[in-house]
Amino acid sequence: MSQLQPIKGTHDLMFDDVRRHRFVEETAFEIAARYGYGEIVTPVFEATEVFKRTLGDTSDIVTKEMYTFETKGGDSVTLRPEGTAGVARAFISGGLAQQTPLKFFYRGPMFRYERPQKGRQRQFHQIGVELLGVAAPQADIEVIALAAHILKELRLAGTVTLELNSLGDTESRNVYRDVLVKFLSARKDQLSEDSRGRLDRNPLRILDSKDPGDKAAVAGAPSFAEHLNGASRDFFKEVQDGLSALGIAFKVNPALVRGLDYYCHTAFEFTTDALGAQGTVLAGGRYDGLIQMMGGPSTPGIGWAAGVERLAMLLPEIAPAKRPIAVIPIGEDEVRVAQDITARLRQAGFTADIGYGGNMGKRMKRADKIHAAVAVILGSDEVRDGVATVRNLETGDQVRVPQADLIRHLAAYK
Repeated sequence: MSQLQPIKGTHDLMFDDVRRHRFVEETAFEIAARYGYGEIVTPVFEATEVFKRTLGDTSDIVTKEMYTFETKGGDSVTLRPEGTAGVARAFISGGLAQQTPLKFFYRGPMFRYERPQKGRQRQFHQIGVELLGVAAPQADIEVIALAAHILKELRLAGTVTLELNSLGDTESRNVYRDVLVKFLSARKDQLSEDSRGRLDRNPLRILDSKDPGDKAAVAGAPSFAEHLNGASRDFFKEVQDGLSALGIAFKVNPALVRGLDYYCHTAFEFTTDALGAQGTVLAGGRYDGLIQMMGGPSTPGIGWAAGVERLAMLLPEIAPAKRPIAVIPIGEDEVRVAQDITARLRQAGFTADIGYGGNMGKRMKRADKIHAAVAVILGSDEVRDGVATVRNLETGDQVRVPQADLIRHLAAYK
C-alpha cells in the first residue's frame, strides 16, 4: 500500500504554523470585538445557488474553482469559496432585517480548486467582517479603519499599502457600463472567449479578468472616475476625508474594480510586495445590491476578507509559546504523587506535562524536547519528606520546595 499523503492543495497545520494562524485569528477577533463585531459561524457548505447568485454564473470561481457535489438526496451543495455569501444567506434566512445595523466577524476554511502556490491553497483560511444596514460613508471608514487596526496590531502596517477606488452608485455604473461596452466592442477580437460572452451579460467582469489578451484589451479603457455623478464623488470624498482624519494613509487606484453588479462606491485592498510579486492580503468593498439580489430586502452592506495563510507568512517573529513545567517522577512508586501535583498545577492555570514512562534520563530528555522551563522532580526521598526538587532547566539551579508551596513558588512560570 502506498503511503497516504494530504490531498494536493491542502496541508497540515501543526506546531509553529498553528501558533501563527491562531495569532492572526485571535488578534483580528479581539480587535473586531472592540469595534462591536460579533462572531458568526456559517456552514462550511451551502446550497450551490447561494454562490451562483452572489458570484455570478460567468465568474471563474463558479465555472472553474468551486467544489460542488450532489448529496444523496439529490441536492447540489458547494464547499464555500468565500465568506460573504454565507453571511448574507444567514441574514436573509434568519429574518434579521429588523435588527440592523449588524456587525459580523467570521473566520474559517474556504475551498477553491486552483493552482496551489505560495500562500494560496485549495483549502485555505480567511478572516472577514461584514457591516450590514448602514448606507452612510462612515461604515466604509469604519471597516477600513478596523482592517488597518488589525494589520497594525499584527505589526504589518509598514509592509502594506491601502489602495482605494470608487465604483459609484447605480446611475454612475449604468453610464459607465454603456461606455465600457462601446470601448470593448471595438476590441472584441482581442477578448478571450469567456470575456466575449460577458460583454453583453456582465461587461464589468472583463475588468477583473486575468487573461493576458483581456488585460491588453482593457488597457486604456475609460475609468470609473470619469463617469461618477456628483453624489458618488461626494461619497468618495467623505470616505477619503474620514480616513485622512484618522491618520490612515492610502492611494487612489483607478484600476481597482469589482466586476459584479451589486458592488458600488468604495472598493479597497491592502497590498504588499513582501511576498515577492505584489499581492493582495486583504480586500473588500461596498455591496449594497447583494442581499436584494439574493432575494432578501434591500440592505446596504460593506465588508472585507483576508487570507490567514498570507498574513501568517508576513508576520514578524511572534512571542514563543509559554514553556511548560515538566513533572518528573523518578520511579513508578512516585507516579501517583506526580499525577496529583500535575493536576493541581493545571487547575491553578499552569501548563504542565508529566513523563509517561522510562527512567530519569528518558524523562529529562522529554522535558528538553518540550522546551520545559523547569522540572519538578519527585523521588522516594521527596515523597517521604513531602517536598519536590524544583530544577531550573536553563541554569541547572535547584531547590527543595514543600509540595504545599509549589503553586506559589512556581508563580513566575504561569
